[in-house]
Amino acid sequence: MAPAGPLHRWVLPVKLPQPINPALAKHAEQRAEYAQNRVADRITSFAGSMAFVYIHILWFGCWIGFGVEKYPFGLLTMIVSLEAIFLSTFVMISQNRADAKRQVLADQEWRTVKQEDHQNKQLLDLSEQILALTKQVEAYAARVGEHKDDKRPPGRNFRVS
Repeated sequence: MAPAGPLHRWVLPVKLPQPINPALAKHAEQRAEYAQNRVADRITSFAGSMAFVYIHILWFGCWIGFGVEKYPFGLLTMIVSLEAIFLSTFVMISQNRADAKRQVLADQEWRTVKQEDHQNKQLLDLSEQILALTKQVEAYAARVGEHKDDKRPPGRNFRVS
């Protein structure tokens, strides 16, 4: 990937990497199916960037500097108020989008926990079966050992080193 130039680095919005999590990738694909979601995503991405700030600094500076209207800037105030109303709506849209992503992740984690719980139960069952078989083998070995001792001829119950 080529290094970003100064314009891209300091002015243009940074493009976020694509999600790695398959559930998030699927959620992003579903969200992108609707034009209104794509528009809202673009607007919130731009409104949350330094380019947005720089444009407003230039706009306000030119508006005041070129004397588009006299103080107290009634038209500018109205325009900025309307913009604030729309931007607050886009902030809420962005929060809803973030909540939806968190819910997708939480749902996936819950499915994983349930699956792991099921696997853990299976492993415990297998461990209990192995323990039961081990006890049976030990009991069998003890019985065989007792019978071996009984089969020795009398008088030969000592060991010679």
